[in-house]
Amino acid sequence: MPKTTLVMVQTGRRKLEPRDLPIPEIGDESALLRIEACGICGSDYEQFEGVLPVSYPLIPGHEPLGVIEKIGDRAAQRWHVDVGDRVAVETMLPCHHCRTCLIGKYHLCRGAGRVRMYSYLPLSEPPGLWGAYAEYMYLAPGSIVHKVDPRLPAEIAVMFNPLGAGFRWAVEIPQTAPGDTVLILGPGQRGLACVLACREVGAGRIIVTGIAADERKLALAREFGADFTIDVENEDAKARIRELTDGEGADVVVEVTSYATQPVAGALDYVKPGGTIVLAGVKGFKPIPDFVSDKIVLKEISIRGAIGVTVGAYERAIRMLEAGRVPVEKMHTHEFGLRDAETAIRTLAREIPGEESIHSCLLPRLG
Repeated sequence: MPKTTLVMVQTGRRKLEPRDLPIPEIGDESALLRIEACGICGSDYEQFEGVLPVSYPLIPGHEPLGVIEKIGDRAAQRWHVDVGDRVAVETMLPCHHCRTCLIGKYHLCRGAGRVRMYSYLPLSEPPGLWGAYAEYMYLAPGSIVHKVDPRLPAEIAVMFNPLGAGFRWAVEIPQTAPGDTVLILGPGQRGLACVLACREVGAGRIIVTGIAADERKLALAREFGADFTIDVENEDAKARIRELTDGEGADVVVEVTSYATQPVAGALDYVKPGGTIVLAGVKGFKPIPDFVSDKIVLKEISIRGAIGVTVGAYERAIRMLEAGRVPVEKMHTHEFGLRDAETAIRTLAREIPGEESIHSCLLPRLG
């Protein structure tokens, strides 16, 4: 067992650097995770850009998949895992005692006076290893973990997080039912995960929008079960959606684009009277132009925000991965070593010419 671990530390806006940090001792209620893979998502870019309110320095990485290296007795009993088990780790670190946790909304916990999440806690908070851009990560008391079949390739198993988002954002929150028409705005990894989740529960029609640069992603959306795709730069999205829904609009609209604000305003036109809009794509705290609230009133639209994933959705995602019935591997495009974390983030953000990422991850074994 090494005494130190290689980690990538964010020291400021767009600044990542490798460091060797000491591996802490593990108490009765905590554990040490040897990281096999860490997924990269849009919020990694927002963190890299300095949009999110965090304290530096810190270790990013909130989609950890790994193997239990050490574990305290009480943690092993509580989590039903032991040394050698492969686990997926939930992002949130709830207190499990406040009213929010007790009514089942643990992902919104403020029991510690603030949100506590892996990847967003600073090195100054002991033991410091709070992120999965690392070879080893600390698992705190209160963590929520899920066993994952060790036979799955790490780069596939780590998709538990985006697939979990698909089930929660596109199925659980809007209560999507068999036969419903679902419109997904944005064909990134979470938009594609929404397609898979909606197809799994029997949605009647699935429509996905994107831009011209998303041609490959839109094609994959159709392969995953989308009935129709729309290039909003070359088609009149409002007219096309009206046509595809027989003038009614979609039962459910899921907005998962990054930074673009127009889809939020557009969703009010795309949804049917009495329908539900789920907003899950963050916009860097920008206001939404042309957002006409009267449309919400006159159509009795329900609008729900979505942050994070919870137990039921994670479990459905892991079962889908383990069943092997869906070719999720077609969504996986890139793998990077730890020291290439900045390149991984910039690739996802289309900052690397000629590279188009859908799902990517860091694999510590690559160095």
